[in-house]
Amino acid sequence: MEQNDIAVGLDIGTTKIVAMIGKKNEYGKVEIVGIGKSKSLGVHRGVVNNITQTIQSIQQAIQEAEADSGLKISDVVVGIAGQHIRSLQHSDYITRPNPEEVIDAEDIHSLCNQVHKLVMLPGEEIIHVLPQEFKVDGQAEIKEPIGMYGGRLEANFHVVVGQVSSIRNIGRCVKSAGLDLSAVTLEPLASANAVLSQEEKEAGVALIDIGGGTTDLAIFKDGIIRHTAVIPFGGNVITEDIKEGCSIIEKQAELLKIKFGSAWPGENKDNEIVSIPGLRGREPKEITLKNLSKIIHARVVEIIEQVYLEIKNYGHEDQKKKLIGGLVLTGGGAQLKHLKQLVEYITGMDTRIGFPNEHLAGNNESETTSPMYATAVGLVMNSLEASKSSFQEEAVLKEKEPEPVEIEKEVPAPECEEPQVQVEQPKPRKSIFDKWAEKFKDFLDNAE
Repeated sequence: MEQNDIAVGLDIGTTKIVAMIGKKNEYGKVEIVGIGKSKSLGVHRGVVNNITQTIQSIQQAIQEAEADSGLKISDVVVGIAGQHIRSLQHSDYITRPNPEEVIDAEDIHSLCNQVHKLVMLPGEEIIHVLPQEFKVDGQAEIKEPIGMYGGRLEANFHVVVGQVSSIRNIGRCVKSAGLDLSAVTLEPLASANAVLSQEEKEAGVALIDIGGGTTDLAIFKDGIIRHTAVIPFGGNVITEDIKEGCSIIEKQAELLKIKFGSAWPGENKDNEIVSIPGLRGREPKEITLKNLSKIIHARVVEIIEQVYLEIKNYGHEDQKKKLIGGLVLTGGGAQLKHLKQLVEYITGMDTRIGFPNEHLAGNNESETTSPMYATAVGLVMNSLEASKSSFQEEAVLKEKEPEPVEIEKEVPAPECEEPQVQVEQPKPRKSIFDKWAEKFKDFLDNAE
């Protein structure tokens, strides 16, 4: 199997690091051919705080995935999240020199470039610039302005911002683990690709990805990303509360949460008791399941209320911005019993658990379709889409040009001498993400 046919997603989380290898089958579905996971030791709330341990964890996950698939991994797509991520709305415009010419990808590119020049707080950098609606000469609600005439091109943007040092540390860990970084994607966007259908994105939906260290939120409406947020609480905080409340060690608290935990205290009877062995000959502890679920309930309510506040900030209560598709819960934390019912009770919105099997081939193991692998599956899908679009772009270039030999010399050159090759028609096929990934790679190389 050629390296071009496969894609590798690397999800660097707070509790686990997952390396997933996937390829497209003949029906266009994603087939997972290898998966490796390791305990994440050097990451806290999505931010690397121990480089050496993170590198070891990445290498362990990669080795496991290589052994599982029998393939050698050279480059990966990495997901980025963490408490340092924030997003903002911004409007910008350009005045075109010649309104008699149609708008092309170059105009949109220069408009996005203008947004990249926004002045950020010290130590922050723009990660994604995602155009929402465009306006051409005052005509609003245009989704695709390419091919239209107009003098003034205006757009609303969703801008995602993160800390330079945190992004650079992740890049350093990946490089030190002996891998190339082919692209970086915001984790809520990757999870959304894996678990949401196009109909849901059109109707309006909020994806809540409850991870170990953070809870990521992505809101879609009319098929466009409208709002993203990272809330610095996740499953680990619930475990910490159980540990403190029941005076037990972390390992036992985690097992209690997974096996007996429930987000709804009313479900447990008062006489349901679980016994936990004491340390080194001490007496075993007896904990009622009602108390356990009360501890979990208190923290889960806090997380959901924070998420709901973000959904209200987006403007969900406004009739035009209403999220008809409701909420989709994914991530490891979504496996908590009775969480769906609690979320529906607090928010009053339709809720479902999101499994990343929307675009997966039917013969994949049931393990890969667990909500905890949503981000990894999304990263693999994003990588396959990016390689497909670049392959199509090359094919179109070869078709369009009468002299293929000249093109082959021109395209790979780092600095094209002839300007017309740069303003070729297939340029629109390159997505904003691809362009950003190239800039990000340059940024990492310069930072070394």
